[in-house]
Amino acid sequence: MAPVNDGLVHFSVNTEKSLFTVQVFAAGIAAVLAHSPKFAIRDFVGEMEFVPGSMQKASVRLTISVGSLEIMDDVSSSDRRQIERVMFDEVLEKSRYPKIDYKSSHVSASKNGEHIYRIDGDLTLHGITHDMALDAQILASEHLLRAQGSFSLMQSDYKLKIASVAGGTLKVKDELKCAYFIVGRRQD
Repeated sequence: MAPVNDGLVHFSVNTEKSLFTVQVFAAGIAAVLAHSPKFAIRDFVGEMEFVPGSMQKASVRLTISVGSLEIMDDVSSSDRRQIERVMFDEVLEKSRYPKIDYKSSHVSASKNGEHIYRIDGDLTLHGITHDMALDAQILASEHLLRAQGSFSLMQSDYKLKIASVAGGTLKVKDELKCAYFIVGRRQD
């Protein structure tokens, strides 16, 4: 198949083969007794376009459904309900901000290694948009694309409430660690 749009090829995220996680870390007096929950993002869509072999004109878009975050840890049903209530209603306010969006502005080869690219773009979370640079290892064949990497973000940058329970003796740290392994299929 011949590339279209000035040599651009288009890949769409295959969410069944992809994994996107968010790690939250416990803080406060009771942190040694608490766990640091990890969440899987189950519903997200995305696409990447680029000229093969050069990453010229590359662009990345990703949209996450906030309501699709699911705790991965083995916790009791009552703990799961409490964690999800606080996360969805108090921290992320999913009824008000149901989506998280990332849109690249520039993609360039990184000096950090082979197949490593720097993706500069904007992350919109909780109604607030900030610059977000990502380093990703990207491997692409004619019909398949794989991208993996990790990044951190500060909840306070997006005016997210820092969750706490037990009268503030257990709360979470401001920093979140996100990791992704994205599989994309070529679309023509």
